[in-house]
Amino acid sequence: MAPPLLRLDTIRLTFGGTPLLDGAALSVSSGDRIALVGRNGSGKSTLLKVAAGLTEQQDGEVFRQPTATLRYLPQEPDMEGFPTVKAYAEAGLGPGDDPHRVTYLLDHLGLTGDESPAALSGGEARRAALARTLGPQPDVLLLDEPTNHLDLAAIEWLEDELLRSSSAIVLISHDRRFLERVSKATVWLDRGLTRRLDRGFAHFEEWRDQVLEEEERDQHKLGRQIVREEHWLRYGVTARRKRNMRRLGELQAMRHELRSHRRAEGTVNLAAADAAESGKLVIEAKAISKQFDGNAVVRDFSIRVNRGNRIGLVGPNGAGKTTLLKMLTGALQPDSGTVRLGVNLEIAALDQKRAFDASETLAHYLTDGRGDTLLVNGEERHVVSWMKEFLFKPEQARTPISELSGGERARLILARVLSRPANLLVLDEPTNDLDMETLDLLQEMVAGFAGTVILVSHDRDFLDRTVTSLIVPEGEGSGGDGRWIEYAGGYTDMLAQRGSRKFMERAASKKTESGEGKPVAPAGPPRQAARKLSYKQKFALETLPGRIEGASASIAILEAKLADPGLYRRDAKAFGELSAALDKERVLLVAMEEEWLELEMLREELEG
Repeated sequence: MAPPLLRLDTIRLTFGGTPLLDGAALSVSSGDRIALVGRNGSGKSTLLKVAAGLTEQQDGEVFRQPTATLRYLPQEPDMEGFPTVKAYAEAGLGPGDDPHRVTYLLDHLGLTGDESPAALSGGEARRAALARTLGPQPDVLLLDEPTNHLDLAAIEWLEDELLRSSSAIVLISHDRRFLERVSKATVWLDRGLTRRLDRGFAHFEEWRDQVLEEEERDQHKLGRQIVREEHWLRYGVTARRKRNMRRLGELQAMRHELRSHRRAEGTVNLAAADAAESGKLVIEAKAISKQFDGNAVVRDFSIRVNRGNRIGLVGPNGAGKTTLLKMLTGALQPDSGTVRLGVNLEIAALDQKRAFDASETLAHYLTDGRGDTLLVNGEERHVVSWMKEFLFKPEQARTPISELSGGERARLILARVLSRPANLLVLDEPTNDLDMETLDLLQEMVAGFAGTVILVSHDRDFLDRTVTSLIVPEGEGSGGDGRWIEYAGGYTDMLAQRGSRKFMERAASKKTESGEGKPVAPAGPPRQAARKLSYKQKFALETLPGRIEGASASIAILEAKLADPGLYRRDAKAFGELSAALDKERVLLVAMEEEWLELEMLREELEG
């Protein structure tokens, strides 16, 4: 086996209280592609900073191969003092590195290099930092959330670039599809310790669940052993004093182990606050258009959004997703065309900018400064109780927001948005900075939300699991002509309908590498979308039996109530409402059964 390029052993680091890193380890050899995963606040970014030499550990050893080059991509790049993006990116090159590679990277990342760093958006700053980090083609790449703020075209290009790279890679990301495609090994940071799986992220979650189940069994066995030892000490036959003292010492050690064991953190309890049901029609847009500086962002777009629809918007940065979203929700008037909103709409919105006062405390932010309580679903809740639902500790109530990690800030914003009563959720990039477990729960909440959802996201897996239709721009890149079209299904379904694996590839930017004279190598054959079920179809196959069972149970309850011979005489209105509800449930049951049958037949056909 080749010697490691980078090795971290028994790293310990604490900022007071429970250690953040408590014996963490990481070994990186040539050719490694490691996904570093863990809950928000578990110390992933800190461990990467220790590896990069930006944070000093309190204990443990760090070894870096003296001849190996290492580059680190931070979450928030510092570009102060650089006149242009190109100057910033070229500052990352070493003495023997090719400056033409920076030009190539900036070109493929949609930047000219002449931009002023002070005028960059979050997505543009991330692209510039990627060009600086990838430019030297180092021996080791440490990438902290490289896909944050990138659009789908840039994410897919970055996947291919990393797959072609000869660098060893350690990356942190919330994008499941990205991790599954790039990683070959997975390191799980949990409660200060690391565990390694020598398989890619696609196999991680099953392995993690097995590890946690075994841990729970071990703790249960330890508890039972303590009970047996206590019983022996109290009632057992008296043995030699020396033997008794030894067993007493072992019992005390077992008790200490049981008490000091750090259990896995709980899960976030995500549920949107209920509002009165909206009308069947939620939004109706007819031939709406919008221009900025003579450029058409939206042109003659029409859509009808009904209650229960879950609609996703995707497209390159700058294509106009947020503009279209604002017009559909009435926050921005179109230049032409009309938008009609339905009745009884209660909108809860998660804004992409997520602005807040960093000096504000968590409790003040959640309650808008109105004491220590907030109203959720008509029930008064203490702010600490609501914080616990999102895995915040009681002592964090008076903590300034500036001290939170990126993932903790994302959870805090969700806690505020979901406390507001809503029947229309408007989510602009809701997945940014969320850990995998919270993402899972957000997916379940969105998929099961009784109202209507409109969301913007670049997370392909999230889109496949949540939306019922997808709105995408038809022009190439961000310079299209403003035409948008709606596709049924999720991201994979959209690709199948378009007949292409890539989304919105910038044809003009796919040039030969400057100074190298070679075309960009294709990542592989196109995805055979028609040869397997989409994520959305798989999810429906898994969940439909339970939903069918639930509908059947509801029908049985309604039929039992209507079987009361005196009900109509006592309350004709209630009889009518129950009859209408029964008809609705029966129609829903038939539709679900037909959908399940079609999917099952499709599955059998594909497997056959």
